[in-house]
Amino acid sequence: MSGPTIAIFTIGTQGDIRPCVALGIGLKKAGYSVRIVTSDNFVEMIRAAGLDFFPLTSNFQTLLENDRGLVDEGLDMRAIARSFRESFTAWAPHWVTEGLAACEGADLLAGVGNVTLLAESLAEARNLPFIRVQLQPLTPSKILPPTVFVGSKRKLSPALNMGAYQLLRLLVWSVMKPCINGIVRPRLGLRKYPWYGPYFSKSLLSTRVLYGFSRHVMPPPADWPDTVQVAGYWFLDQPQWQPPEALSAFLDAGPKPIYIGFGSMLASNTKAFTATVLDAVRKSGQRAVLATGWGGLDGMDGTQDGQIFFIRHAPHDWLLPRMSCAVHHGGAGTTAAAVRAGIPSVIVPFFGDQPFWARCLQREGVAPPALDRLESRPEPLVEALLAAQQPAMQQAAQRLGQLVRAEDGVDVAVRQLQAWKLLPVLAPQPASMASARSAA
Repeated sequence: MSGPTIAIFTIGTQGDIRPCVALGIGLKKAGYSVRIVTSDNFVEMIRAAGLDFFPLTSNFQTLLENDRGLVDEGLDMRAIARSFRESFTAWAPHWVTEGLAACEGADLLAGVGNVTLLAESLAEARNLPFIRVQLQPLTPSKILPPTVFVGSKRKLSPALNMGAYQLLRLLVWSVMKPCINGIVRPRLGLRKYPWYGPYFSKSLLSTRVLYGFSRHVMPPPADWPDTVQVAGYWFLDQPQWQPPEALSAFLDAGPKPIYIGFGSMLASNTKAFTATVLDAVRKSGQRAVLATGWGGLDGMDGTQDGQIFFIRHAPHDWLLPRMSCAVHHGGAGTTAAAVRAGIPSVIVPFFGDQPFWARCLQREGVAPPALDRLESRPEPLVEALLAAQQPAMQQAAQRLGQLVRAEDGVDVAVRQLQAWKLLPVLAPQPASMASARSAA
């Protein structure tokens, strides 16, 4: 008989969903039943991991494909807020019915990222325990400025840091208010949140928050309360994956190449951006594996010219340890994979929290300063590639990789949920019934 059931609500790109699936596998291994509540483009990944899938209307891949200009505005918070507000409001009528179905028989709800308030409202309506699970730091601090201000050259005072968090919360509420107050809470029979939203309530101080990143990359500030804990990264590996023969041959034919890939990112200037990247690689004299992903780069899978090999995708846990450095967008998932592989990063942010992770890696000495994606000259990328090959940066990346590989973020997260008494401690399952954490 299965133990208590936890439903994890999450939407977004691969970098948002994969850590939640990894956490779900760890929870299942500990004896719990796990549901991942998300968009249907991830159903195959979730079911292959042995977890239950429940649909939640949303599809960020479609959203980005339909409006590639959105990513071009990715660091413009007002443009992103406007687009997300419209999308969430369109999806929300489905969220209530789908969310109630996912809650049926659940013992604990977890809200991640953009659907945290949905999960919290469902937990309130069904009188269920609730946990916030996040992949980037959102808890206010007098020491740590909000992620959107970390790249600023000006150091904020404690008062300004806290004020910036409050402004950011009001901006987030302006995005979520139409769908949460206008649709979700009324249909659940709940009182609407105040005009300023739920983020200023004293009860928020007692809400548990579990973070899925490494303290070696982003040390938690000293003023975070005990209700906030950093567990470490949650990696979803694919150990059974086998590379195409052509890729293996390319890797064996010379020194370690650099990896270039921008995952789920899409943009309107793909061809021009790719041309700049390729020009930089050739001028650097280095070999490269270029992953086109969802379409952030332009190229044909399997083609090569001796210096550059194109591939749609390869698992980071297999590919990145075979690289000398990684050029990427700075998403939380790719950042974590590069750090664990023990290689430097060159980050070209597109969106959201990516400049923040770029600054974290720069601070640790494992990445040069982030680059401007709209820069049409190859020279800045050439300089960054050469900087990433310097012995000091290579050694710093190896040291940081060792620290991250020594962590077991999933196990820490499971034990923290038990310590908070959100989940009971269960007897270990027989090996034949436990899911391998490395399932893909």
